[in-house]
Amino acid sequence: MTPSQAKPEDAASGAARSKTASREEFEEQIAILKEELELLKAQLSRSSERSAAAARKAAVSGAENLREHGEAAMEDLRANARDVEAQITATVREKPITSLALAAGVGFLFALIARR
Repeated sequence: MTPSQAKPEDAASGAARSKTASREEFEEQIAILKEELELLKAQLSRSSERSAAAARKAAVSGAENLREHGEAAMEDLRANARDVEAQITATVREKPITSLALAAGVGFLFALIARR
């Protein structure tokens, strides 16, 4: 049969079959896309969990580092305070009159500042 002799019903049924095939392919592609989206969603979830775990680990490490540095700085301050205390004690024992006069002068200055 030549194309000019084809019946209109044959053409209509062929178009309907083609349309059905296209629709099925389209639905298959949609299903594939849905599966890929689910896989991507799972990967993003795992990635965010790893990132959160890494951030927690970094925060804990940073906090520990800060604590260690803070303790070292505090110990240095204590040592410096002990040195200053020892120097003041030695100076007061060597020159008690001068130390008493200096303390009275500082007290007098504080009293003047407090009255204003």
